[in-house]
Amino acid sequence: MFKNENIKITETPRDAFQGWSHLISAEKKAEYINLLLRCGFETVDTGSFVSPKAVPQMADTSEVISLLETNHTKSKIMVLAGNSRGGIQAAAENKIHTISFPYSVSKTFLKRNLNTTPEDAWQTVLDLKTVCDQSQKELRVYLTMAFGNMYGDEWNDEIVIREVEKLYAKGIRDIVFSDVTGEGTPGNIERLCAELINAFPEAKVGIHLHTKPNDWQDKIEAAWRGGMRNFESALGGYGGCPMTGYELLGNLDTLNLLNWCKKQGIETGINTAILDEARSFAAKIFQLK
Repeated sequence: MFKNENIKITETPRDAFQGWSHLISAEKKAEYINLLLRCGFETVDTGSFVSPKAVPQMADTSEVISLLETNHTKSKIMVLAGNSRGGIQAAAENKIHTISFPYSVSKTFLKRNLNTTPEDAWQTVLDLKTVCDQSQKELRVYLTMAFGNMYGDEWNDEIVIREVEKLYAKGIRDIVFSDVTGEGTPGNIERLCAELINAFPEAKVGIHLHTKPNDWQDKIEAAWRGGMRNFESALGGYGGCPMTGYELLGNLDTLNLLNWCKKQGIETGINTAILDEARSFAAKIFQLK
């Protein structure tokens, strides 16, 4: 169906780790991420610089990064920053290529996730852009709640497009449309992806889906029809945003995404033998009590 097409995948162990009930040691995180770095993903999301009180699982991000083996991988290492201070911490890490920030079209999500306002979050985006420019890092901005809003905030295509225009005007080209509460339907996912990709052809747009076991394929196919070629996922479907109130809604499972690609004849560039090792390792660390 899509033979000779290519896809770029960001693997997100950070999103899998962050809300997990038992603490996973820095050594175990690094061992797992090192396997993922050998798989051939475009980017691997390795941790975050956020308040350790808010997200205890991420308190050891610097230690994890120090243990990463980067000499034999082409994968880019990414971390999330919760504020400008986190961005400065991330910028000091030589192994990091990309710093991300969870911006949003939803004021309720920003309050829940970062305890901030839309105005202050926008200022953080601008501050992080400066930090990244000065440290020669890339900035990835997540436009969270891009496909709907469960909190009752106003949402429509025009609001999403307006926020992308603001980001684009500031020179931000790596923009990911995020659906952390699973509100996106195939219809609005396909429509918005097509609208935004056509309107901003120079942008590197991606999609970060949180899905249920029975709706992931329709959403992948809708995004693909809309022109999306950059996807984010987590091996095993582990994780989810712990601040949304939708903690049981998991990430798009990398295995589902890869199996779908295989059926469609889409080249992924992923080393499946090493991926199997990573899958076995993930099963162990996420089942520890």
